[in-house]
Parts: sequence; C-alpha cells; structure tokens
Amino acid sequence: MVHGRRRSHLSPRNGQPERLAELCRAQVARRRDTHVHIRGWLVGALALAGSGGEAMDCADGLIEAAEATGNPMLLALALGAYGMAFRDADPVRALKALGRGLVIAQDSGNRYTETLLVGQLFRLEANYRDPQAALDYATMTIRNYHDAGNALIRAPLALLAAFFDRLGRYQPAATIAGFAFSPMTATIEPEISTAIAHLRDVLGEATYESLARKGETMTTAKMVTYAYDQIDQARTELDAVSK
Repeated sequence: MVHGRRRSHLSPRNGQPERLAELCRAQVARRRDTHVHIRGWLVGALALAGSGGEAMDCADGLIEAAEATGNPMLLALALGAYGMAFRDADPVRALKALGRGLVIAQDSGNRYTETLLVGQLFRLEANYRDPQAALDYATMTIRNYHDAGNALIRAPLALLAAFFDRLGRYQPAATIAGFAFSPMTATIEPEISTAIAHLRDVLGEATYESLARKGETMTTAKMVTYAYDQIDQARTELDAVSK
C-alpha cells in the first residue's frame, strides 16, 4: 500500500513532538536556569506540536539569552527556534530571524544548523512569498541532507511535493510524495497530508497510486536526482511566467 492512504498515520503523535516538549520542560525545571539549547528545542517542539501560542510565549527573550552567551551556535539555534514559533502568526518576523540565523550558521561553519534553518526558510518562502527563493532553498536543504546521508531528507522532499502540488505540477508532486511520506514527515511538514489528499482528487486514485508507487521504489540517490531535475523545470516555468 502506498504511503498516504491510511489516515491514522497522519497523527502528530506518531512524530511525538509533544513528548519532546515534555522532556524539555522537565530538563528546564530540573536545571532551574534558562539554558538556551534546551529552551530552543522546547520552542521547536511546541511549534511542531501545533502549540503556536505557547511556542511564541516560550520564545520570548530566547534570542537575547543566546546573544548573552557569545556562542554563535546557540544564537543560530535560538533564531531558528524563534522563526519556527512565529512562522504562521508572523511570517515576516520569522523570515527575518531565520535569515539572520542562516548568516550566523554559515559564517561559523555550522552546517547542521544551516540545514535546519534553510529548511524553515524553504517552507516560509514556499507558503508566503517567493517561489524562486523557495526553489533555491529546496535545492540547498536537499543537497545538505543528501551529502550527509541523513534519512531526514524526506522532510524537505515532503515540503517540495506539497509546493509542487500548489504550483500545479501534480505528477512530480505525487511521485515525490510517494518517496517522502512517513508519520514523521507528516508531523514535521503537515502540508504533505493536505497535498496527498488533493493529488488523489485531481489525478484520480489509480494515477496517484501509480505515480506514488514509482517514487516509493526509488533509491534516495535517484529521488534526489529526480527532485533536482523537477526543481530546474519548475524554475524555468516560473521564469517564463514572470517575463
């Protein structure tokens, strides 16, 4: 059975961001301080769990606390968490924080945090602003995960599938969704669940299943090559429309 059919797999509980938030809260209470690293993960977990208001509350003062440490890794992490907290309520503020964090991560050679920040910038640009910038960030985050051999590459691919769905590029969207969907990616990038439902509707059940199965059976290397090719095609189409 192709990923995306069974609705129970789409529950945020399968990704367990709520559990991560609980663990972070316990650590903060035990330490009785304002440890930036733990607070940053708490904010991110709350955002993933859909507790946006609480995430924004917890993000208050986080950047200032990180700045006080003089540690660029902690500051980039704090800016990333802040961007996650405000990504839906205030995308402009989130983009500003994430952009600053990306510069700090790149200047300090922190590729791990860079990749996390680029993924968030991809999501925001895809959802709210500049599709060409979104494609640039998509390429960067997919490349970083692939170079690292990280299985979390499915998260940016899930977002790419959802983005292609919104652009009307339904066949590549369904193919990538077949590879990218999992309970974890559905939690990290909930847009994939909405995209799959829409793709089933516009393509028809049989066509969606065929395309998704094609993607599901691809190796990571083949999927990455396919994604790059589709990103290039999408960029060309967007360029033609803008002229």
